Amino acid sequence: MDFSQDVNNALLVLQQGGLILYPTDTIWGIGCDATNPEAVKKIYALKEREETKGMIVLLADERDLLNYVSQPNLEVFNYLETVHKPTTVIYEGAIGVADNLVHADGSVAIRIVKESFCRHLVKRLRKPLVSTSANVSGHPSPAFFKDVSPHILRGVDYIVNYRQDDNTPHQPSAVVKWHDDGTVTVLRP
Repeated sequence: MDFSQDVNNALLVLQQGGLILYPTDTIWGIGCDATNPEAVKKIYALKEREETKGMIVLLADERDLLNYVSQPNLEVFNYLETVHKPTTVIYEGAIGVADNLVHADGSVAIRIVKESFCRHLVKRLRKPLVSTSANVSGHPSPAFFKDVSPHILRGVDYIVNYRQDDNTPHQPSAVVKWHDDGTVTVLRP
């Protein structure tokens, strides 16, 4: 399926500090430019979520990690080759993203996406993209477009058409904390 028009439309909104509703490599998500603190603030407000709760950042390529983590242990890439589902890694030493995406301990949650739509969008944006579930805080995460609440639909500036009819089961990503010494703590399998 051709999603080039969706990518172009989403880019216009993201570059103006707006919010998009889009199919991620996992579930439906709300996204914005992860370097724009005002856009990030809009997502927290729409989700009715405390700003102390972190959100995930999507990158298109492993090398991009060097722009957003101060001293990444490159062994993480060997680890990621062993996992079989999309995996978000919490890295210490966040840099280059909006301050309101950085956790109190200075860490940031990043996932390198393989799914073609997200990858194209992030590559064209040339910045990291926020990816947080498209739900009000405390409500179920929408696995399918039809499950996204009217509140969220009204609160975004652009809704991606691609994959709206997709009924393939999707789940949130695994989440792991990567420590400087190369050890891993699994937070969500």
